Amino acid sequence: MLHLRRLPALPGAPGLRSCHSVLGIPPVDAVPAPGCTPLPYEQLPGDWGRGWRGLYRFWRKDGFHNIHHLMVENFQRYGPIYRETLGTYDSVHILHPGDAASLFQVEGPYPERLRVQPWVEYRDYRNKRYGVLLKSGEEWRCHRLALNREVLSVAGVARFLPLLDQVGQDFVRRAYTQVERSGRGKWTADLSNELFRFALESVSYVLYGQRLGLLQDYIDPEAQKFIDSVTLMFHTSAPMLYLPPRLLRGINSRIWTDHVRAWDAIFNHADSCIQGIYGALKQRSDSVYSGVLSSLLLQEQLPLEDIKASVTELMAGGVDTTSMTLQWAMYELARSPGVQERLRSEVTVAREASGSDITTLLKSIPLVKAAVKETLRLHPVAITLQRYTQRETVIQNYLIPQGTLVQVGLYAMGRNPDIFPSPERFSPERWLGRVSTHFKGLGFGFGPRQCVGRRIAEMEMQLFLVHILENFKIEVNRMSEVGTTFNLILYPSKPILLTLRPLK
Repeated sequence: MLHLRRLPALPGAPGLRSCHSVLGIPPVDAVPAPGCTPLPYEQLPGDWGRGWRGLYRFWRKDGFHNIHHLMVENFQRYGPIYRETLGTYDSVHILHPGDAASLFQVEGPYPERLRVQPWVEYRDYRNKRYGVLLKSGEEWRCHRLALNREVLSVAGVARFLPLLDQVGQDFVRRAYTQVERSGRGKWTADLSNELFRFALESVSYVLYGQRLGLLQDYIDPEAQKFIDSVTLMFHTSAPMLYLPPRLLRGINSRIWTDHVRAWDAIFNHADSCIQGIYGALKQRSDSVYSGVLSSLLLQEQLPLEDIKASVTELMAGGVDTTSMTLQWAMYELARSPGVQERLRSEVTVAREASGSDITTLLKSIPLVKAAVKETLRLHPVAITLQRYTQRETVIQNYLIPQGTLVQVGLYAMGRNPDIFPSPERFSPERWLGRVSTHFKGLGFGFGPRQCVGRRIAEMEMQLFLVHILENFKIEVNRMSEVGTTFNLILYPSKPILLTLRPLK
């Protein structure tokens, strides 16, 4: 269970106050108008005085799986800012991009977001180190900078791009095999498991420099155990966002024991990979790139257990997230054949101009990149983006105290017609026009605490879509409407049957 905490005051970064002027966002929501006194925190609208009664009502509305829809309802009821208390979990929710910009002005030099408490509890229970996702303060900053050089820098991305491209090509070969086996000239299936395997194969190759063989018909039992464990970890995490993990641990709840079993398997998989890499490092040439983990081990800048913790978090968090986004992207492209053809035309031209140069190719596909952004607008992996304010601030003319948990409603923002005209329409072009998109595309976060695996995920998804568009037409039953359900991340409410039909 998370409590509203008061953090020590920290000075703002130099030049931070000019953020709005640089981005062209009017700071009208950040400061009160001349002569206008900010309203006190206690006057914030919302259902925030009920504590555990609020959590009971939340449960009665199936809030554990329906929280994103309840947030939309709350914004419609209370306006662009409201306060909510669920048990002892107290936070402020905001909607407007300009307010999100104001929030990031007060995140401080050591930004702190909502911690996934069951993950913390597991690490404390097993006496394991936190990775950068869970670290805070100066230690977080030091370790994060080391990881940034490997996975976010231009040089780091250039090293792992060929690995992601290989896995994308292998998925295409597997798809052609499935088409041939079907005997119908197409492959129709619920691709969720196939995309999960693709995503796990991709991130494993980048992090460990090893292929798991997940795009073959036969899957090693240990790899399948890892797949099942990641799914179980997400499934058991969601209820413990609001129910205290320590309480469930104390009563030896099934949710807790399953959660521990899942993380044990995930960490055991990481141990196995690390042992293999130690042996391989003695035989490989320094000129051969063998993954993020090998590179970090060779640098000897971070303790082994800290490296393992951060890489394990990247692995666990980088599979469902990209596979779900790719499934939603294919679903939307299948329902928008005109958009799909425009993307295919762009890819064809870019390929002719770049040949086998992956870096040049990726610089020439702005519409494909926009399609990923548009997918994350409609189907964000995380429904909110959170920060604890590290100094007092004013949002929507309310005085927000230092140490307050403030959440940007990403799902609600993406569905708001005042922010995105015709929000139900899948339109990647909206990200390429003249209308400002600042602080509207926050699917990977913002600032120094943005998703550390962002570039891996973006390159993986862009290259996947390039390969699919070059080889297949994506189809779906256009009468099929698919909703969403929350299970730590957003999932389809029912299986999506997609068809891949070869272009040749």
